[in-house]
Amino acid sequence: MMDAPIRSNPMLAKLAPNPGRYALLPDLTPHQELALLCRTLHREGYDDHVAGHITLAQPDGTFLVNPWELTWDEVTAADIIRVDNTGAVVEGDWNVTPAIGLHLAVHRQRHDLKVVLHNHPRWGLVWSASGRVPPIYDQTSGQVAGDPVFYDEYAGTVDGASEAEAAAAALGKEKWALLKNHGVFVVGKDVRQAHLRAITLEHRCQLAWHVETLGTGQPITDPETLKVAQMSDDLGFPFLWEAMARKEIRLDASVLGSAAETDQ
Repeated sequence: MMDAPIRSNPMLAKLAPNPGRYALLPDLTPHQELALLCRTLHREGYDDHVAGHITLAQPDGTFLVNPWELTWDEVTAADIIRVDNTGAVVEGDWNVTPAIGLHLAVHRQRHDLKVVLHNHPRWGLVWSASGRVPPIYDQTSGQVAGDPVFYDEYAGTVDGASEAEAAAAALGKEKWALLKNHGVFVVGKDVRQAHLRAITLEHRCQLAWHVETLGTGQPITDPETLKVAQMSDDLGFPFLWEAMARKEIRLDASVLGSAAETDQ
């Protein structure tokens, strides 16, 4: 059992007759949530060295961001920085990626989003370079409905305002995108949803590559066959985010930062 109080989750309460008996997660600060999201996604293949960035929108109009200098598997809550709506660092001792403009452009256009993430995971990159969207070949690949947007005008890093705005406009109201010859882009209303979308996309890309290498696969085209009771993109896979976050805490409790940060 966790020593810290277990967070009440009305969504999960609908799934368990006695949710209080389950050790899900301790109460987490936004800094800790972002650090855990970095760690869990690194383990799922979002591991292109120091590349990749995640923004977590805050109520005061600022954004928490992972530092440019650190790999996702070494980020702790104490390392998370804060930027204002222009991308300037207003809290923390590290630097922010020059590509922060892409995130800010999406946040400006999509006030429903709390999380915006970009990286170059191996299998997502394979499909972004191929110019194709991977088919769905199994239930896990289909646990988030719909195909990612394929943004074929993406020509490199988004350091300029006009390029960032164009990429954000291409995403529109969608939940994820493949950036041609570059990587993946995933958004979500919260950490749970962003985590599910990100791991689903990379799994879908990896499985599709292996199946099509064999040349004998049959994609699933009927969405009804992918429906699973008590699961949806909006709800999230029950208990999955908590389980993966607990795993990272067990492996390295320093991800939560110092006692002072944990008590914030």
